[in-house]
Amino acid sequence: MRLSPDPEQLDLHAAFRKLADEAVAPLAARHDHEERIDRALIDLLAAEGCLAPLVPEELGGRGLDAISYGLLHEEIGRACSSTRSLLTVHDMVADTVRRWGSAEQRAAWLPRLVSGAAIAAFALSEPEAGSDAAAVSTAAEQVPGGWELTGTKRWISFGQLADVYLVFARTARGLSALLVERGTPGLEMVPITGMLGTRGAMLAELRFDRCRLPADALVGPEGRAHPYITVSALTLGRYSVACGSIGIVQGCLDAATEHAARRGVGQHQLVQRLIADMVVSARAGRLLALRAGELIGAGGPDAPMAATEAKYFAGIAAADAARDAVQVLGATGCSADSPVARYYRDAKVMEVIEGSNEISQTMIGRFGHATRTGWRG
Repeated sequence: MRLSPDPEQLDLHAAFRKLADEAVAPLAARHDHEERIDRALIDLLAAEGCLAPLVPEELGGRGLDAISYGLLHEEIGRACSSTRSLLTVHDMVADTVRRWGSAEQRAAWLPRLVSGAAIAAFALSEPEAGSDAAAVSTAAEQVPGGWELTGTKRWISFGQLADVYLVFARTARGLSALLVERGTPGLEMVPITGMLGTRGAMLAELRFDRCRLPADALVGPEGRAHPYITVSALTLGRYSVACGSIGIVQGCLDAATEHAARRGVGQHQLVQRLIADMVVSARAGRLLALRAGELIGAGGPDAPMAATEAKYFAGIAAADAARDAVQVLGATGCSADSPVARYYRDAKVMEVIEGSNEISQTMIGRFGHATRTGWRG
């Protein structure tokens, strides 16, 4: 197991930090207040190669390695969790098309997803089914010339903005994945507003009323979306959330240390304890994320569990760091103008999305002992 990124990855990390500081962070408060992402920022991120960057160069992408991908999401998450959320769901769809899509689907969608000409959203969650793929009730019936889709998806990040949705539905052979374009007859998009955190993530409810899709909307073999597509996509999503959560920890640490130095309270032992916990959490979280990135990049069988472990630890660490940062900053940390107040709300979301803490605990407790442990795993 590596204990740090290599020099080239560290150079990329510095570039990602500069991009986050100069282009993303200045817009974060506005995204939070207006509950939307500035389209010009999305175009800039696309131009910088930050949309679907794992897509190989031969398919029109950047071919970014998994560890560098995590460093990108740490820095974007430090600057604005809503923007990082856009990258996450967009990339989950792009990676699914890359891995499981037909040659025609890859040719039709990957260049558009890389360039930002099309934005994608991942539609698994339902009113009665969160990250539990087994509980999905949306149904797709095979009809002459294609599919007929009926059901509801809820809490879909960037559902308001997306040009294409990867929708999971039950078919005669089991859970299947289908690409549904915005504006398809029978699809109604209903915005969801007023969320606690990641308020710029432009959530939506998607309602499908006998929505007709062409036969080539199916991604991968019918009935095989779970566990193959769901596990690979959620592994990437959990890795992104883990890295973004580490970014929140770092942002809280930066704010707390700056405030403590400016107010002259950094020598108080109780303040030092809070800051010490943030330091250790950031470092430990980065090691877990580095391990997950290494396994994801290698296609290792332990990658899904490593991503779950990293996400579980980092999500809790972000929530703890945000709470403690508010405590250090006092009334300033409670102000609507303080990034720490936004971190506090966003961090709670990290404990819920891409598998709640309790789902992670169940997975780690049930299956974690079966993975390789110690320095080899």
